[in-house]
Amino acid sequence: MIILIGKPFKVSEVNKYIKRILLSDMILSNIQVEGEISNFKCHYSGHVYFSLKDDQGKINCVLFKNYREYMPSNLSDGDKVIATGYISVYEKDGSYQLYVKEIKKSGIGVLYRAFEELKEKLEKEGLFDKTHKKELPPFPKKVGVVTSSSGAAIKDIITVIKRRCPIVDIVLYPVLVQGENAPPSICEGLRYLDNMEDIDVIILGRGGGSIEELFAFNDETIARTIYDMKKPVISAVGHETDFTIADFVADLRAPTPSAAAEIVTPDIKEILVSLDEKYSSIVKSFMFKISDMNMRLDYLYNSLNFYNPISKVRDLIQEQDSLLKRLELLMNMKISTCRDRLENLNLAIHHLNPVSSMERGYGIVTNSMGRVINSIDDVSINEDLKVYIKDGMLEVKVVSINKEGLYKDEN
Repeated sequence: MIILIGKPFKVSEVNKYIKRILLSDMILSNIQVEGEISNFKCHYSGHVYFSLKDDQGKINCVLFKNYREYMPSNLSDGDKVIATGYISVYEKDGSYQLYVKEIKKSGIGVLYRAFEELKEKLEKEGLFDKTHKKELPPFPKKVGVVTSSSGAAIKDIITVIKRRCPIVDIVLYPVLVQGENAPPSICEGLRYLDNMEDIDVIILGRGGGSIEELFAFNDETIARTIYDMKKPVISAVGHETDFTIADFVADLRAPTPSAAAEIVTPDIKEILVSLDEKYSSIVKSFMFKISDMNMRLDYLYNSLNFYNPISKVRDLIQEQDSLLKRLELLMNMKISTCRDRLENLNLAIHHLNPVSSMERGYGIVTNSMGRVINSIDDVSINEDLKVYIKDGMLEVKVVSINKEGLYKDEN
């Protein structure tokens, strides 16, 4: 390539020239770099992409598939390694990176070592003891959630809870879920929901991410806050393979936020099926009792006829009639009670279902964040709202606010 002095360079010419300089450098053309692996990904093509970092910098790396045999098979985020290769430029975007030919482990990464040290410390103090774990309520009425208001975690939790048990209320305390400001934000949210009297259980969660993104949940203050809480806490951070200190301290660890929502709420359909089965079992039990009593009475009657004690037979016949009447009365009362309970439960479910209110002409109004509007004080002029009615959804804008009352005539 020929470069003419004084003539403007093309972008591709600059990148090629820089690449040539880097490849001709004695140090950069064969260099060893030590650092901690992050964002480790094996591409379907066979190439491996990752970054090496220390406390002051980061460099992007690539190892092509023909060098996979020179890489340990169990590499993951947090591993501290020594990578051998050369520095060059990826000409399409002008970024430089380390083209790796060989990788060797050099020890445990800084983040992983910090995780293990804190885990060992808290375990010795007893923060992970099973005797301290609180049981989850079988039928919670209100579930608190500490997570980001814009992440996938809260959407998954709401979807699962509303599908399984729509009468359960959800209270979200939005927090930061990564970065240095995340731990105090999370602790504040946990304490706030723990002090709410009507909260039955709390889910602490966030979606998946790299080891750096999830590391806020390895904070010691979060661990001690969870340990001191009165309400049971479910930790649902990242994916099934991700483990944090919060998982060990929490009363229960769920592999994902969706799984936490599954665990915390009963399936209302399963409850109804269970009630039907219990009702059938009660009826069968009473019928069996009646049949058994009839067989015993028949046996006694035949025995008395054999010995011909007429007076005792009369007494037993009267007792039989009385027992039958009592059994029938008790059975009818029990069946009536069970039927009333089932009808009341079905009626309660019908009234609590938001769809029932929509069928009667009502609607549900939410703001842009999806929060239900319960008062005129929750809205402002020019705010965009959504109105859900039985056959669709309306997007509206507030043009005026009337605090005089719904039915007062306008003059």
